[in-house]
This record gives sequence, structure tokens and C-alpha cells, in this order.
Amino acid sequence: MDKQSEDTPKFYRIRPRFKVESKLSVDELSEKINSALRSEVAPCFGKVKHGYGTLKIPQAQQHYWSPQLSLALEETESGTEIRGLYGPRPSVWTMFVFFYSFLGFAILIISVIGMSNISLDKSGKILLVIPILVLVFLSLYLVSYSGQKLGYKQIETLHEFIETSLGVKI
Repeated sequence: MDKQSEDTPKFYRIRPRFKVESKLSVDELSEKINSALRSEVAPCFGKVKHGYGTLKIPQAQQHYWSPQLSLALEETESGTEIRGLYGPRPSVWTMFVFFYSFLGFAILIISVIGMSNISLDKSGKILLVIPILVLVFLSLYLVSYSGQKLGYKQIETLHEFIETSLGVKI
């Protein structure tokens, strides 16, 4: 492993990520990770194939907020770039994106209706709903942040595993 990214993982961020370069090929790196995953003492499971992979916490240790590590191995001129993204399972991520989108759309519609009413010299009281929706939005953010804190130890487990299997400090 040669070059480490300036963007080292900060586990308190939503969906922390890392990027590091290696002189090894994609196939060699894939084999190193898959070999470590086959070990009986591997703290996670998954597979890396064709330059992409996902590492997960074992089913018995998983909870709603359990993270997973998505890996992308990409050939470069100087070797291979390894990119990792820690995040929730896709179903959890999709649910939060749906709620955020719904709240954003609701705020947009209520703003249009409220401003239209005001321009027509009618009551704009519907605009009073917007601060409530903003509070719901902030509450969702805090819930996702606290969920990430619940999965912090498992993020560390995945991170230590990938560092050990690649033989590099990320």
C-alpha cells in the first residue's frame, strides 16, 4: 500500500469513506480480502468479485443499525485505487432518503400553496406547518446519527478487518 487519502474515515460522519492506493492488482487485492474472509476468525462475511465487494457483520450480531462496508477496487496507472464506503444496509438508507424526499416535497408544496394564498390576499396560515416539518426533518437526522453511534463498534470491526487483510493503516 502506498498512498493514503487525506480523507481518512471519520466515523461520526454520515456514511464515512476512505480511499487508498496499492501497487497490487485488483485480482491480488480481491484474493487477499477473500482469503481473510475465509478465515475462521474473520469478524465479518462477504465477498469481493470483479473489483466490487460488500463486507457485513455476521447475522447473529446484526441489529437494525448494523453497518456494511462497500468496496470498489479500480485499476489506475500506478496500481489499484481502493475505495470504501461505510453505511447502513440499503433498506435503511432507502427509507431515510424516502422520508427526507417526502419532507422536502411537502415543504415545497406547502410553500407554494402558502405563498399563493398570500399573493391572493388569503390566509397564509398553512406556512406555519413548515417549521414543524423542519423539526421532523431534524429529528430524522438525529435518529440516523444516533443509529450510526449504535453501529460504531461494528464500523470499527469492519475497518480493522480491512486494514488487517490489506496490511495497511487507513
